[in-house]
Amino acid sequence: MNKPMTILAFDYGTRRVGVAVGNTETKASQALKTISATNADGMFREVESLLKEWQPDQIVVGLPAHPDGTEHEMTARAKRFGNQLHGRFNLPVIWVDERYTSAVLEGDPRMHDNLDAHSAALILEQYFAEYQ
Repeated sequence: MNKPMTILAFDYGTRRVGVAVGNTETKASQALKTISATNADGMFREVESLLKEWQPDQIVVGLPAHPDGTEHEMTARAKRFGNQLHGRFNLPVIWVDERYTSAVLEGDPRMHDNLDAHSAALILEQYFAEYQ
C-alpha cells in the first residue's frame, strides 16, 4: 500500500499565485492563500515558507491552455514556474490542465477575495480525480 502523500498545488499567474494543499488519502483540497509578491524573489520566499510548513511530497501546477488545448504565452510561463519549483526545491512536479478552473469559480461571489487559491484547490481536485 502506498503511503499517503501531501501535495501542494499552484495556480500560477503573473500577478498572483494561488496555493492549495491536499493529501492522497482523503483526496480533499483546501485553498491556502494567494501570493501577491512584487517580484520573483519575494514570491519564491513565500513558496519556500509554505513548503517548509506543509512538507509536501509532490507539487501540482496548473497548466493553462486555449479551450482547444493549444498552448499560449501563459502555458510557457506556468511551465517555467513549475520547472523553477522543481529546480529550487527538488520536488516532483505534475502538470494538470487548468483550462476551466477560473471560469468555474468566477460566477461564485464567495470566491472573489481568494479566487486564485480556490482555483489551485480545483486544480488539485482535478489531479486527484485523474491521477489517484
